[in-house]
Amino acid sequence: MNPSLENLQLYPFQKLAKLFENLAPADASSAAIALHIGEPKHALPEFIRQVLIDNLGELARYPSVRGTGRLRESIAHWLMRRYQLAAVNPDTEVIPVNGSREALFAFAQVIIDNRSVKPAVICQNPFYQIYEGAALLAGAEPCFLNQLPDSDFAVETAQLPDAVWQRTQLVYICSPNNPTGKVLTLDEWQHLFALSDRYGFVIAADECYSEIYFDEEQPPLGALEAAEKLGRSGFPRLVVFSSLSKRSNVPGMRSGFVAGDAAIIKQFLLYRTYHGCAMNPAVQIASAAAWEDEQHVVSNRDLYREKFASAIRVLEDTLSVSRPDAGFYLWLKTPVCGVEFARRLYQEENVTVLPGSYLARKAHGVNPGEDFVRIALVAPVAECVEAMTRIRALAQKI
Repeated sequence: MNPSLENLQLYPFQKLAKLFENLAPADASSAAIALHIGEPKHALPEFIRQVLIDNLGELARYPSVRGTGRLRESIAHWLMRRYQLAAVNPDTEVIPVNGSREALFAFAQVIIDNRSVKPAVICQNPFYQIYEGAALLAGAEPCFLNQLPDSDFAVETAQLPDAVWQRTQLVYICSPNNPTGKVLTLDEWQHLFALSDRYGFVIAADECYSEIYFDEEQPPLGALEAAEKLGRSGFPRLVVFSSLSKRSNVPGMRSGFVAGDAAIIKQFLLYRTYHGCAMNPAVQIASAAAWEDEQHVVSNRDLYREKFASAIRVLEDTLSVSRPDAGFYLWLKTPVCGVEFARRLYQEENVTVLPGSYLARKAHGVNPGEDFVRIALVAPVAECVEAMTRIRALAQKI
């Protein structure tokens, strides 16, 4: 067996299940509200459903790992529209993937070279646990940049010494961030690109929350957009990962893409040829249709905008709460440690949220998620408002 498997920690939701062992909500008549998993609960767009149905006959064919020309072109055109990019080559700079999760994991297996020094993989902390698992199973050491409220959850690269940066081969950056909702600024991207130039590491930019934001006139800055604004032709050592799961409410389709540096994309495609992870042909056709339509995405944002406004109205007189830059999570500071708050919230109010410490590691002397919970505002508006009312009730008792 791969000895690195022993280094993998329990996934956050497994930890949550263990926390709730032998517990039961005190009021069984109170309806359960689950806000711990970032699974969109909005309706599947009807036109996507219909395209899938109309193309089920495509299941009789083997799919292409590289993806159909139409799908790659629809993704390239979407990237150019969304980020005002001069050009994205659908033949050399884009590959469809089965959701960003599998691609984010597989990517480390392509990038990491562990034949000499112990390579480092850096990510923000708290973080999406796939980054850590990908690093460990590629034979690398995960290293962390704490995101702290005192610095507005900024990416502070000075937390790690030069000796770590010298052996860094891959940096995972999630913007808009899961769980804080923080969006990197152009200055922050410029700093990261300068470090990439100095040390030679690759940047994997996880942008699966990029289409959930609040001001239609100011969408979040993307990594490819930042690179182009800074004159980085060809997106050197930069690959972005995106997905339809949150944007289009189709997590079960497992549809996303990677795009960026053509030389890296070429090697990633080689890996995927052997990895055996081609996208379902019917899903490829439906995905192209989804990337070509924006109206359903605007409607989706309207729902999240309403939920955040309602949630903040309920909580703001009791807890310190503010709307994130983007995404659908509330990263809520709790009056007691996040684990205790989540346990009591489940037991006393029948609401499930995720302790922030389960999404983080102790680094530089602290676990930056210890006094937080992550709340996914994925349920219908009325259900989210009811959950916030119960959260406020618990906070007022503590």
